Amino acid sequence: MIPLTRLAVSACLGLATSQLALFAAADMAPETTPGATIFTKDDFNQYAPRTALEMVSRIPGFSIQGDDDGSRGFGQASGNVLINGQRVSGKSNGATESLDRISASSIVRIELVDGASFEIPGLSGQVVNVVTNGDGAVSGTWRWRARFRDNLPPFYNGLNLTLSGGKGDISWSFEAKSDPERGASNGPEFVTDGAGALIQRREEDFTHAAEYVSVSGSVGWAPASGVVGNLNAKTTLYQPDNKETAKLFPVDGPEGRRLYQGAEDEVFVELGGDYEFALGPGRLKAIGLLRREDSPIVDRLFQSNLDGSDQFGSVFERDIEEGEYILRTEYSLGLDSGADWQVALEGAFNYLDQQSSLASSEGGGPLEPQTLPNANSRVEEQRGEVSVTHGRRLSPTVTAQVSLGAEISELSQSGDASNVRTFTRPKGFASLSWQVDPSLKLVTRLEREVGQLDFFDFVSSVNLSAGNGENGNPDIVPEQSWRLSAQAEKNYGGWGAATLEVFYSDIEDIVDRVPIGTGDGPGNLDSAWRLGAEWDATVKFDKIGFAGAELSFEGEYYESDVTDPLTGEVRPINDSSKYWMLTEMRQDIPRTDWAWGVGFERWERNPYYRLSETGQEGARPGFGFAYIEHKDIWGMTGQATFGNFANQNDTFRRQLYDTNRLGNIVRVEDRSRDFGPIFTIQLEGTF
Repeated sequence: MIPLTRLAVSACLGLATSQLALFAAADMAPETTPGATIFTKDDFNQYAPRTALEMVSRIPGFSIQGDDDGSRGFGQASGNVLINGQRVSGKSNGATESLDRISASSIVRIELVDGASFEIPGLSGQVVNVVTNGDGAVSGTWRWRARFRDNLPPFYNGLNLTLSGGKGDISWSFEAKSDPERGASNGPEFVTDGAGALIQRREEDFTHAAEYVSVSGSVGWAPASGVVGNLNAKTTLYQPDNKETAKLFPVDGPEGRRLYQGAEDEVFVELGGDYEFALGPGRLKAIGLLRREDSPIVDRLFQSNLDGSDQFGSVFERDIEEGEYILRTEYSLGLDSGADWQVALEGAFNYLDQQSSLASSEGGGPLEPQTLPNANSRVEEQRGEVSVTHGRRLSPTVTAQVSLGAEISELSQSGDASNVRTFTRPKGFASLSWQVDPSLKLVTRLEREVGQLDFFDFVSSVNLSAGNGENGNPDIVPEQSWRLSAQAEKNYGGWGAATLEVFYSDIEDIVDRVPIGTGDGPGNLDSAWRLGAEWDATVKFDKIGFAGAELSFEGEYYESDVTDPLTGEVRPINDSSKYWMLTEMRQDIPRTDWAWGVGFERWERNPYYRLSETGQEGARPGFGFAYIEHKDIWGMTGQATFGNFANQNDTFRRQLYDTNRLGNIVRVEDRSRDFGPIFTIQLEGTF
């Protein structure tokens, strides 16, 4: 399946005017927002940016927050980027991708401002508002990328082309993209028994190669009457191929071979539109969405000793169809006092249809069908939501927002398992923003959240590579939580800026791993808690004589507790993130077109817990990269990047137990794979 981040790349629809109407709608863009920190193109000259994305990504202390985060429908969509005062938070148009389609030449200014300054209910905290010039001229960007990596053929077809323009009330945008993926790692794996004695050594080699192409286009209409309309379309093709080979060297017994292959052929299509107009004292907006996805998947595993004994084969096939249909209306009213109101109604229909089969053979015989309960099923959700949101300024430095709402949903499953259930869930939030002084802002938010169910949790599946699977759970319910957060945004002037957010979540019906029948799978536990901190900081060194240099740092750290349903012990949430950090030093050398940079990334996850095994991924010591850049190669920007100079190894350790985790450890699999250096060349330009 395409990761959610891949689905966040089509034209804008949803809660805001799409990027396709940006140029025609520029005359509607507000004047400079009061209290905003203003950035112009001159502030980014040292980076020679080609797109709005390259400008926004260099704003000190600011990180772009993705829009498509798995939220239900449009009502809980999040994002911290506005374009001409309009939110970019549709289901399939991420802020990153939208900004990448806007040429830097069309930027008038970029505002860093408190979201409560806009009459957009639900928007709070630090946001960026990108204001374009709206001249309607045709402009475009292009990007070419090639990558070279150990143990893999190189690719030369990393391509991206965008065009945008308009005439009169009409604006349009087009994007074509080829974004191939290549991955590889190899190294030893050691299998030991519960006492630590070696059972088998494996020499493993893994490769991942995928082709991803997409075409999208949109038309926007923004006449002087104030009406705004958009039509959007996108289609993508994603074709990953995974292969893992292993040479098996048992302590006792003949040498063997193992081959795993996995392939997918996914097609994704989305159509959407929105229409907004004045009605009475406010504005009414209607939003519609249709998206479909078809994903045939085939996994194969074959294993045998070199002498022909112990032959085994297995094939797992799935044909997955997914769909989503949304209709939403919003009525917004802004008052002269600065207060704003919004009433929203939303209806959505989502479904997953999976047809699966498992076959295996032993001793070189033919493949025989195997029983796989709850693997052929259709899951549907019908959902309705209503919300009322109000925002107002309590004082010249304090603003507040409150939202109250509820949703009613019906979950049904047919096929191998049949079940129909109905839920009513309250939801809403309250936030407070305080501009302590011109350089410090504090934002706090209390929210009642309703989680998004993963429909794959309802159906059974098999992981041939790992030799395990999971049972589908037709009784799973959405988790709910209370989340309290506090955020501080500090501007240090010429020294840079920093943002820090801390939060605590009290979770009900958390989705974790539970025993199901003779196996296990996703299920609900009564409660859990999670707390964390997320920060983004940039330090500039011009004041100490290191001209053009800056150090940026992003990081996340989390703690969590849940009671294990099998052992009764308190442990972290299953396979949850523990920390992630990325730091980069960059210098744009003064009075030259040259720049250089070096960076380092590291992460760690908590273990996963299954009925009869535990496991944990790792990456040590971390991923280092270095690059050089020239900003005027016959008008183009060129960059050469050397990745993995720290020689990171991907590690994995799995412990298997007798019967379940209450028993003794009977086998341990411990591996470390080196994926070698990566060399990337990139050229980009505008026209």
